[in-house]
Amino acid sequence: MQNRYTGDIGDFSKLGLLRALRAAGLSVGLNWCLTPDETHNTDGRHVGYLDQDEYRACDEALWLGLRRIVKSGRREIRQMESDGILQATFFSECLDFTGMKKPERAARRADWFARSLDAMAGCDVVCVDPDNGLVVPSAAGGPKENKYVLPSELASYYAQGSTVVYYQHKARRKDPFYARQLEELLKGNGFPGATGLALKFEKVSQRYYMFVVQPKHRELVDKAVSGLLSTDWSRHFCLL
Repeated sequence: MQNRYTGDIGDFSKLGLLRALRAAGLSVGLNWCLTPDETHNTDGRHVGYLDQDEYRACDEALWLGLRRIVKSGRREIRQMESDGILQATFFSECLDFTGMKKPERAARRADWFARSLDAMAGCDVVCVDPDNGLVVPSAAGGPKENKYVLPSELASYYAQGSTVVYYQHKARRKDPFYARQLEELLKGNGFPGATGLALKFEKVSQRYYMFVVQPKHRELVDKAVSGLLSTDWSRHFCLL
């Protein structure tokens, strides 16, 4: 996540999903996985949905709240950290690797993650929102690793008793690739008893929300997702 993305279609989809989980009775934590704003592309400009009634119909309160933020020009994640947008525990510390060598980056990340783990303790659901999704080999240990989430981090949230939801950017791969990626993750030792669930948001910029579900939360998660898909959100979300 970067501040310049605030209120774009990605936030609308993510926050809409988390509001559905919250409405089903699950407490929510959100680690924005904030990184410094970049300037080499025009990402974050997908805000045309804020002038379209088909999105307003999905969740009018959320749509209006994000519209106010975007129209105000104050596009910072702190603007979304309010009960009117999402009742949640937020972790918004920036993970900045600027000017750091590999050992410094590793230490910085470890400290950052430890604080996020403390902040998320006790949340039924922890959502992590990296720019790109699950780390890939080419990024591991590198200066852009802060744009990804590590499997060990997901496992640590899970070990605290939380169901974990992570954002996954859709690159030049087809859906089965991402479904297999989640399956392989769940085969690891860090997720005893976990089951998976994957939602795809299909409009504008395609993306996935991958669930690593605690057995104790499965019924409520299924209730939240089925409820979401019974509304106007079904025009934009589908199960993978």
